Amino acid sequence: MEVGLLYSGGKDSTLAAVLLDPFYDVTALCCSCGITDDYTHAMEAARGVGLSAQLVELDREIAETAAEKIIADGFPRNGIQFIHEQALEAVARQTNYSVIADGTRRDDRVPTIDRSLAQSVEDRFGVSYLSPLAGYGREAIDALVEERLVVESGPSELIPKGDYETEIRALIAETHSPDLVEELFPKHTQSHVLSRK
Repeated sequence: MEVGLLYSGGKDSTLAAVLLDPFYDVTALCCSCGITDDYTHAMEAARGVGLSAQLVELDREIAETAAEKIIADGFPRNGIQFIHEQALEAVARQTNYSVIADGTRRDDRVPTIDRSLAQSVEDRFGVSYLSPLAGYGREAIDALVEERLVVESGPSELIPKGDYETEIRALIAETHSPDLVEELFPKHTQSHVLSRK
C-alpha cells in the first residue's frame, strides 16, 4: 500500500518515513509555493534515505497568507499552522494517495493536526490520515533518530531544508526586509537528514 508523506527533509518527517516503511511504500511529498527551490533539499534528503520523492506545488497565495498572518501576529505559529493545514488538504485533493501522513509529533507546538481536522480531511477527501509520531515525545524521537539516521543540525537560517519556514522567510525578506524576518522568527535549531545509518 502506498502513502504520501508531507516531507521537509528534517528528522521528524524522516523518522515518520522510517516508521511507516515496513508497512507502506512511502513517497516523500515535498511542498513548494514556488518562492524558492529549497524543496530540492527535501528531495535530496529523501533520496539519501532511499525514498522516492515528488514535488507538490502549492499556490503562492498560501505562502502570502501565511506571511501576512506571521507579520500581523508578530510570531510564526499561526502562519506555519495555516500553511501546513493547506498543504495537507492540497495533498489530499491533488494526489492519488489514499493514505497521507506527516511528521507531526506529540509535543509539537506547531504544526499540529487535531482530531477534528484529521477526521474532516478524511471525510472530505476519502483518504486516511496518519501521524506516526503522535505518541512520541522529543527524547524518544531523538533516541530513535540517533539510532537510525545521520543528521546535520544547526541554526534554522543556515541548515538546508525544504520546510514551509524557508519559503515564508524568503517571501517576507523579499516583500518587506531581512530585518523583519529576524524579528519575527525566534532563533531555533533545525535538522537536515543526510542518510540512514
